Amino acid sequence: MMKSRLGDQEAQLLERIRARLGDLEALLHQHRDMWGYEDPVYRFYHQSFKVYYLQDSTTRIVTALQNLSPDSELDSWFAEIVRDGTGKTFQPSDNERWTEVTRPIVEAFFHARYFLEMVCRYGRELTEPPTPLPSGWAAVLCLYGLR
Repeated sequence: MMKSRLGDQEAQLLERIRARLGDLEALLHQHRDMWGYEDPVYRFYHQSFKVYYLQDSTTRIVTALQNLSPDSELDSWFAEIVRDGTGKTFQPSDNERWTEVTRPIVEAFFHARYFLEMVCRYGRELTEPPTPLPSGWAAVLCLYGLR
């Protein structure tokens, strides 16, 4: 019984992804280009406060992911990574502890972008829940507590 309930939830998630695929892919496209991906990551290595702008991107992506299943909580490890990498305001003293302070911002962005990419990929490729599970789809199921 439990397995079929999860199977139904997986099919519903896939259906919601496919219904919103255009918006999700547009969001992913924004985070593949120079200004939404290349430049903000470069800003980490350049030790520029502009790396803090990644927090807005992360928040937009997480909101889109959460909206796919608004009645469920996202994976607790993912939520912890996002919490640790958002809500930060640049302070000049951050320069003395640059990687300690800003790596969580970049890490949160990378995890959010990964899940957005997997949602888009499998929303395009799948018409029904697959067997066996590709790793990226299995990760998406973990994000939503379905695996």
